[in-house]
Amino acid sequence: MLIFRPRATILTLYGDYVRHRGGEIGIGGLIELLANFSLSEQSIRSAVSRMSRAGLFKVRHNGLRSYYSLTEAGFDLLDKGAQRIFERKTSGWDGTWSVVVYFIPEEKREARDKLRQELNWAGYGPLSTATWISPHDSSREIAEIIARLQIKEYVQMFKAKLRDFTNPQSIISRCWDLHLIHEKYASFLNEYSSKLEDYQGRFQDGEPIEASWCFVERFKLIHQYRRLPFFDPDLPEELLPKDWLRSQAADLFHQYHDLLAEKANEYFEFVFNQYNEPQLSNRN
Repeated sequence: MLIFRPRATILTLYGDYVRHRGGEIGIGGLIELLANFSLSEQSIRSAVSRMSRAGLFKVRHNGLRSYYSLTEAGFDLLDKGAQRIFERKTSGWDGTWSVVVYFIPEEKREARDKLRQELNWAGYGPLSTATWISPHDSSREIAEIIARLQIKEYVQMFKAKLRDFTNPQSIISRCWDLHLIHEKYASFLNEYSSKLEDYQGRFQDGEPIEASWCFVERFKLIHQYRRLPFFDPDLPEELLPKDWLRSQAADLFHQYHDLLAEKANEYFEFVFNQYNEPQLSNRN
């Protein structure tokens, strides 16, 4: 069963819809759209308020109406999320590993925990507690994270290659649970393959389908698919099992996402226009 949490659901709505309409939406439209996912008005208002204090949104008032738009930080957050989710690494591997080693004191535990989260998000795996590796060179991204967390003096980065007597697969198995990731892809394909086939037929037959249903179903699809890159480190093909399901899952996602797009956008536009007034934006 899918659980929709206010912050994540709001970001999904902005990422897939609102940002393409100038990045701003009236709070009434936000509440009505997210009511489709059993989110209360209070929970939405509280989440938007917290996200505003965090610098992701700015508010504009017009009489009794409030309109929330993305700040530059908000746009950047969505850009980074979309890049990680939808722009998978496809380059070949030259056998070089990027290695991050840290010795962060206990008094900076919060920064240490945040670094681990960021390393995991960037596709690194823990070779040991304080040594993380990736087959991709993400040193620029990691350097930015280290600078932001103000822990430069506690972290070192290296490039390394395995000696011939070491099997890369033994390293992979220590850092990532590929079986678990495979099962998550398989579960996604199992759930949505039949749905895609069913609704392809219904659309082709001209069967009337509610625009609101398409919006909800497409939203659920995005919400489900966006979880997968959190687990998948985007390992090069040379290091993956032959039956790896990443590309099949991505193809299915894009087919179903596009199939539902027209009617889902129709429903969004209907609600959006009820609560929004024309507003120019300097971002697309």
